Amino acid sequence: MKYEAVIGLEIHIQLTTRTKMFCSCPVVGYDVPPNTAVCPVCLGMPGALPVPNKKAVHYALMLANALKCKINKRSIFARKNYFYPDLPKGYQITQDEIPIAEDGKLLLRLPDGTQKIVRIRRIHLEEDAAKSYHIGTGEITLVDFNRCGVPLIEIVSEPDMRTPLEAATYVMKLRQLVTYLGICAGDMEKGNLRVDANVSVRKIGQTELGTRTELKNLNSFRFLQKALQYEIERHIKLLEAGEKVEKQTLLWDEHQSKTVLMRTKEESSDYRYFPEPDILELVVTDDQISNAEKDVGELPDERIERFMRSYNLPRELAESLCATKSFSDYADRVLEAVKDKKAAANWLLVEVMRIINEKNISADELKVSSEELAKLLKMLSDGEVTRPIAKEVFKRMAESGDKVEEIISSMQVKVINDDSQIEKIVDEVLQENTDAVKKYKAGKKGVFGFFMGQIMKKTRGQVDPKVVNKILLEKLEG
Repeated sequence: MKYEAVIGLEIHIQLTTRTKMFCSCPVVGYDVPPNTAVCPVCLGMPGALPVPNKKAVHYALMLANALKCKINKRSIFARKNYFYPDLPKGYQITQDEIPIAEDGKLLLRLPDGTQKIVRIRRIHLEEDAAKSYHIGTGEITLVDFNRCGVPLIEIVSEPDMRTPLEAATYVMKLRQLVTYLGICAGDMEKGNLRVDANVSVRKIGQTELGTRTELKNLNSFRFLQKALQYEIERHIKLLEAGEKVEKQTLLWDEHQSKTVLMRTKEESSDYRYFPEPDILELVVTDDQISNAEKDVGELPDERIERFMRSYNLPRELAESLCATKSFSDYADRVLEAVKDKKAAANWLLVEVMRIINEKNISADELKVSSEELAKLLKMLSDGEVTRPIAKEVFKRMAESGDKVEEIISSMQVKVINDDSQIEKIVDEVLQENTDAVKKYKAGKKGVFGFFMGQIMKKTRGQVDPKVVNKILLEKLEG
């Protein structure tokens, strides 16, 4: 408890543009044959001239607006020099001295309900490197240049985070933001969003920063937290033993549950940055900034607040509904059309989310339209169908895409509302299970659920469980 961690994150997000950052080659997935989406520009051929991607600049301005950054109307591309097989030119085109935006902030709401602001130092545009494939035990490395030149935005935070949980919450929030904006797919496993973490420790009350290490290419929230926790504990052990922490770049080895050395830490001077001579200054106009601001739309925090206010939902429920833009768009249309907002919200999070997870699809791909789901929920609240029937109807709708009325008609289901008819069915079940009745009378109240199950089975779920519960309890207690 004598120490605190100091954590800053650098996050690379791959932009969802059609073409690469400085050429017209298409941005393709890993299912495309290697080295087929390439040209002299992204392969770094002599004499090839890079031209910045206008859409990538627009996306950067959108993100800068969402993060409340100061936008630099004049920014400069630079060459970051280092030599590696996945970098054909021997340098990466990025932004160094003057990025496109800086001085922003992101508000976090932590699991315990507390809030924290993480300052954004800068966001800048750059190109991605190629993809290396290590064959067998690593003796052979193959390089696919399809990814080389794909547009990236790097978001650099200030070292404002103090725990691995805060760092993971920051990445989750940023991932939610870029997917809401539609500028990044956000799939960490596919490398759409990659995290580098800088971490150091110092004694509580000390203002001077300790020696930091960098953790590269963390591609999941779990790995990020585990790697940071391991490094924090390692730093503290070294300091307590009177040893020094060395500046290093490390990788997280999940199999060994430890960090392993990648290389000694480079400094900015090692990259020998200088302005890219083949690209003019990047100048953005007031119109470009205004258009980007218009395209930002409703941000996640704003939508959560609106759901709470307009639909009278608790924060936890609103946050769950607004986790992704496609799901919250769907939920918004459903909630707008029904009276019982909370019941509809719970149905969305349980029944709809179950189908989405089972089929591994987004809400946009659901075969059940929001209008049809709203009709089904209205029938449920009006007592025209019972919950078991509604669940079965929804399941069939999700498989076939048929409308509510068509499925209910084909199922030939009709709710039993006659109390005398329900009482008769309850009597039949009790007479058929006299041993279970004796157990209940003897104090084994758990068999009540058995009776409920038998009644629902006999009626094919066409009775209101609340009515059955009341009549059954009267019979057994009487």
